Amino acid sequence: MARTANRSRQTHLVLATLLERPSAWRHGYDLAKETGLKSGTLYPILIRLAEQGMLAEDWEESDSGGRPPRHVYRLSAAGVKAARAILQTAHPDVAATLRAAKASR
Repeated sequence: MARTANRSRQTHLVLATLLERPSAWRHGYDLAKETGLKSGTLYPILIRLAEQGMLAEDWEESDSGGRPPRHVYRLSAAGVKAARAILQTAHPDVAATLRAAKASR
C-alpha cells in the first residue's frame, strides 16, 4: 500500500518546481539545483511521489558514449491536479525559497 502524501516543506518545493513545467522530463540533479535540496532528501520524495502515482518516471539514454542512462521524472496528469491542490495549503516560505534558489544560480 502506498504511503499517504507527505505535506512537508521539501515536498512542496519539489511539487512547485515540477509544476513550473509539468510536462517536461526533469533529472533529479536539475531538481536538486532548482530546489536547493540534497539528494538524500530529494530522491526519497521523488520515490514516494512516484509510488503515489503523482510522477511518471523513465530512463533517458545518454548522448555521449560510456555514460549510464539517467532517471527522469515529470508530473502525471493526476499529479498535476494533486500538486495544485496540495500547494493551495503550501508552507508560506515555499515561493520565497524557490526565488532564492533561482537567484543563486
